Amino acid sequence: MPELPEVETTVKGLRKTILGLTIKNVWTDLATKDKRQKSSIANLKFFVVFKKEILNKKILSVERRAKNILINTSDGKTILVHLKMTGHLLYGKYKFHPSPTLPLTRGGRRVGSWIPSEKGPLNDPYNRFIHAIFVFSNKKHLAFSDARKFGKITLLDSYTAHQSKHLNNIGPEPLDKKFTLEKLKECLNKKPNGKIKTILMDQSIIAGIGNIYSDEMLWRAKVNPEQKISKLKDKEIKLMFKAMKEILAKGINFGGDSMSDYRNIHGLPGKFQLHHEAYQRTGEKCRKKGCKGIIKRKVINGRSAHFCSFHQKY
Repeated sequence: MPELPEVETTVKGLRKTILGLTIKNVWTDLATKDKRQKSSIANLKFFVVFKKEILNKKILSVERRAKNILINTSDGKTILVHLKMTGHLLYGKYKFHPSPTLPLTRGGRRVGSWIPSEKGPLNDPYNRFIHAIFVFSNKKHLAFSDARKFGKITLLDSYTAHQSKHLNNIGPEPLDKKFTLEKLKECLNKKPNGKIKTILMDQSIIAGIGNIYSDEMLWRAKVNPEQKISKLKDKEIKLMFKAMKEILAKGINFGGDSMSDYRNIHGLPGKFQLHHEAYQRTGEKCRKKGCKGIIKRKVINGRSAHFCSFHQKY
């Protein structure tokens, strides 16, 4: 799942490309009767309302909250996009190909597929799962590619967006200047019996951190992923705080992690996966200078953790 650096990379890209543009049309082939998605564009009734509300609206700003992308439009509406497991947004020129075997429309929506109209990285195989398209006033498109169709696109009132059910139970942003060492301690102490790997990924405790970056932070801070919060030493928390800031900034500097599906808005992979010290390095020698350890993998509360057998002992 894209984490804070991948979502931040996407937001930065959107700020450079779609600000000031007007939405002229929107399309999706997502369709479900699952009540859990009644407020997403995968629900036909919601999509009808969604389309009506955003047509001819101008893009005013784009922001990130945890792993959510917030596209703020004129008339006080915010399009919220959550990439979930395999989603990413792509910007460029696309053309529509009607299905040769299916009806022209289904539920009022054209049936077919969208493909890039120009050669380039948008043609990367990971970018071919297009399930939503926004058409802009400059004749270009914002495409939502999502292989597993777990992603979410919904609409909120801008003035109350952060109080909505989608955003109201999220912890503080770890790269915020107000996120100090004392704030980290305060957050961790909310669940003193929790294991640090699990707590770092809890979005109600700290925003935006997932499997990849929690592994890398803990490796750098020399903290075992199974260590209970109540057993952490003050020195370890200080090292974690420093590692958290550094690793997340590094992830953004390298354009995110593309070990899996993630691509930036131009269809290009990030490069953080080339700099892993722990994540997905099971069985390999630890790269920490002077360390004799081997990277091990262990499932903790249903999630994989990668750590050094030597310098992350507890």
